[in-house]
Amino acid sequence: MKTNCNPLAAELAKKILSLLPGGNCSGFGGCGHATCEDCALAMAEAKDPALCPACDQQAVDAVAEVLEVPSVEVKETVAFVACAGHAAGKARFASCKSCSEAKDMGFVRGECKSGCLGVGSCVEVCKFDAMKVENGTIVIDKEKCNGCGACANAAVCPQHVITMVPKDATNFIPCSSTEEDDDLVRKTCGFGCIACGECERACPEGAVKIVDNHAVIDYDKCVGCVACTVKCRKKIIVDTLHDLTALKSNVAFVRCSGDGRASAKYKEMGIQTCQEAAKLDAKALGLCATGCLGQGACSAVCRYDAIKVVDGIAYVDPDKCVGCKDCTYACPKGLITIVPYKGMKMVPCSSNDAIDDKAAVCSSGCIFCEDCKSNCPNLAIYSEGTHTVIDPEICEDCQVCQYMCPKGVIKQQVVPEYIFLQREALGIQEGE
Repeated sequence: MKTNCNPLAAELAKKILSLLPGGNCSGFGGCGHATCEDCALAMAEAKDPALCPACDQQAVDAVAEVLEVPSVEVKETVAFVACAGHAAGKARFASCKSCSEAKDMGFVRGECKSGCLGVGSCVEVCKFDAMKVENGTIVIDKEKCNGCGACANAAVCPQHVITMVPKDATNFIPCSSTEEDDDLVRKTCGFGCIACGECERACPEGAVKIVDNHAVIDYDKCVGCVACTVKCRKKIIVDTLHDLTALKSNVAFVRCSGDGRASAKYKEMGIQTCQEAAKLDAKALGLCATGCLGQGACSAVCRYDAIKVVDGIAYVDPDKCVGCKDCTYACPKGLITIVPYKGMKMVPCSSNDAIDDKAAVCSSGCIFCEDCKSNCPNLAIYSEGTHTVIDPEICEDCQVCQYMCPKGVIKQQVVPEYIFLQREALGIQEGE
C-alpha cells in the first residue's frame, strides 16, 4: 500500500480490504491493480465500491457503507472459455510450461490458430480453485468462480479465448476461430463456428453478431431465447436451459443399409479407420465399392451420440441428430446426406453397379427394378445410375413405394414434428 496516501483513505482501505475476496490476483485481475491492498486504497480514494470485479452484491453493499456512498448494482460474471475443441494442438503442447510458450512454438497444418492451447496458465493464476485441466480441456466451476478476471488477462491467455460472461447467462458460443474458409473450419474442428450468420439473422434482439469470422453474443441484449440455437447450422451454440438435441431443422441419413460384410472384412485385415479402408480396392476384395465402410469415422465426430455403427453399418438416431453435418464431412465415401426434419421415405443405397454385381456383394441393395418409380403418384422418385432416389421435397409419404419395393429396401425416416420451443423461436404457427 502507498505510504504517502491520505491517512483517511488509508484507514478506509484497511476496512475495505477485510471485505474483499482476498485472492491477490498478482496484477492479472480486472481491477487493474497489483494487489488487493492497492485495490482497496483505490476504492477508498475514488469512492468506488464496485472496483473489484470479484465482489458480490453483499460485499459491494458493505464497501459502500464503509465509504458512505450509495451502493451500485452488481452484474456478477464468471469466466467462459470460447473454445470447445482440441484442434489447436493441445496434445502437441502438453509438455509446455505455459500457454505463451505453446503459442511461441507455432501451429502446424490442420491445427486451429485461434483455439485454446490447453496448457493451463489460467488455472495457475486462479486463486479460488475455480479452474482445472481435464484431458486438455479447461473446466470452470461456476460456483467457485467469482469473476475476478485474472484468467482472461491477455498476459495469461495469449489466445484471448477466455471472456467474462454474466453468471446468469444461458447461451454460449464456444468458438473463437478467425478462419474465413468454412470448409477448413469443418475439417479442423467439429465445434468450429463457420460464420454462416444464421444466428445473427435469427436473433430477435440483435444480440448476436459475426466478429472476426465467429459469432459473438452481446449479453446486454441477449434475453436467453432459443432462436440462435435453433438456427445454428453447426449446432455448436450451448443452451443450458433447453434440450439442444431436440432443436434442429435437418437430420443426417446414411445412404447404405448393407449387410456389414465390408466392415467385417476390413476388421479381419486389421483396418481401423474409414480413411484407411477407403484407399483399398473394394471390388478386388469382393465388396461393394460405394457402401458403408463400417469403421466409425462418422460416430467418432458426432457430439450427440446420434450415429453409431451397428452390425457393420452406420445408423442415425433422428431423435438425437441435430443436423450439424459433421458426419457428412467425416465419411470418406460421401454416403451421409442431410434431409429435412420431417417424416419421409429414403432409399439407403447409392450403388451404380450392374444388378448382378450388386447382388454378389450385398443382400440389401437397390436392384433397380423401378417398381417404386413407376408407381409413385407424385413423381417424387427418380434414377441416379442404377439406384433410385426419393426427392423429400416432393414426397407426400403415401407409402406406395414401400409397398411396391420387392426387396424392402425403402426405409421410412420417422422424425417428430417441430416442438413447442422451435415454433416459439421461429414464429411457426400450429399446423404450418
